[in-house]
Amino acid sequence: MARIKMAYIGGGSSRAAGTMASFLWHGPEFAGSEVVLIDKDPERLETVLKIAKKLAAEGGDGITVTATTDQRAGLADVDAVLTSYRPGNFAARALDERIPIKHGVIGQETQGPGGFFMALRSINDMRTITDDLQAVAPDAVIFNYTNPVNIVSQAVADHTPVPIYSMCEGPIVFPPVVLRAAGLDPERAKVTMAGVNHNCWSYEHLYDGEDVMPLLDAAWERRKDDPTLDPNSKRALHLAVVMRSIPSDYFNYYYFRNEVFRDQQAAPRTRSEVIMDAVPGYWDHYREQAESSHPHLDPARSRGGIHELELAIDVMSAYYNDTGARLPVNLPNVDNALPGFDAETVVEVYCSVDRKGCHIEPQQPLPLAVRGITRQLADYQMLVAKAAWEGTRADAIRALVANPLVPDLSIAENLYDEMAAAHAAYLPERLLQ
Repeated sequence: MARIKMAYIGGGSSRAAGTMASFLWHGPEFAGSEVVLIDKDPERLETVLKIAKKLAAEGGDGITVTATTDQRAGLADVDAVLTSYRPGNFAARALDERIPIKHGVIGQETQGPGGFFMALRSINDMRTITDDLQAVAPDAVIFNYTNPVNIVSQAVADHTPVPIYSMCEGPIVFPPVVLRAAGLDPERAKVTMAGVNHNCWSYEHLYDGEDVMPLLDAAWERRKDDPTLDPNSKRALHLAVVMRSIPSDYFNYYYFRNEVFRDQQAAPRTRSEVIMDAVPGYWDHYREQAESSHPHLDPARSRGGIHELELAIDVMSAYYNDTGARLPVNLPNVDNALPGFDAETVVEVYCSVDRKGCHIEPQQPLPLAVRGITRQLADYQMLVAKAAWEGTRADAIRALVANPLVPDLSIAENLYDEMAAAHAAYLPERLLQ
């Protein structure tokens, strides 16, 4: 049982109610702890606070919950910081998805130009967080869920002494996409993935202890013309068979870019525009539950469900309770643990987590056929982190054109200027000149 003081930045977000439900479900692991919700929206922050306080009281683990819009005050003397915020909210994400399509480029939340501008906005806010922590909680650890988690972590690791671990369920949820597409049971598989966040591959892929690839080959022959197979799953299965490695399905944006781009062009709304239609309903539900004597979150009416950010909470629990749990984490590639990637590169790998930190387990090299694109994305990640933290427009252009989804320099420059103008309220002046 770890008694800690945790600040949750993004505590008034549409995912925050589910995140607090998740943290309090783990209540016995954090008995007696204090949670400080921090957000810029006082009304939504108050709604989440009401729900969380009632859930905490019902849990009986002595966890207290408070809230503030004053970030530095909320961070004072904390042990842990859970970061999950979205500068500009879903309206900014909609621009990230919509503007690139105008320029003939895929628009996506964490990949390509959309992910690039989300990184610029997220890191601009993260600088204020790390500044505050060094002033009022110099021993605190950041457990980050703010996207793009790899680039955010890279920026903090490269430019501050603040420890940061970033989490994403990708290495856990990507293999079942391919296995189910092949008609296989994910519970019978052992798949180990590595790379950079949202862009990892398997270097170990066993089914009942044997190489799964022959089974995937046979499944592809059976299902390649199956109209009932979801397109995303079909592409991921196809890619696994060709590349001999189970991929993150985000690689569909790179290896099937023309198909995906045509789909985006034809779609009446982007993913963010769909979410924005649902968000008011989430808040209606949260306000109802905030006034209930016994709040009960309905997964169908809660953004992302009711066990949000649970991997971050698992890592936090393993760290403060010294359990040694095996979990995927994004962190610098200490001692070149993942072959083929620089030691300072933030990589996504399985680790054992205890009170001394996250320890990368022995890694095998990624297959040669997929190492190149992953290394290119890792180098892009480092360029974006530097530009976001301290760079100028020129640094940002060099970073953006390094992304494999950006086809040439002229498009990069035009895209950058239009998107920077659209997001100017969330960017430092040095990136606008």
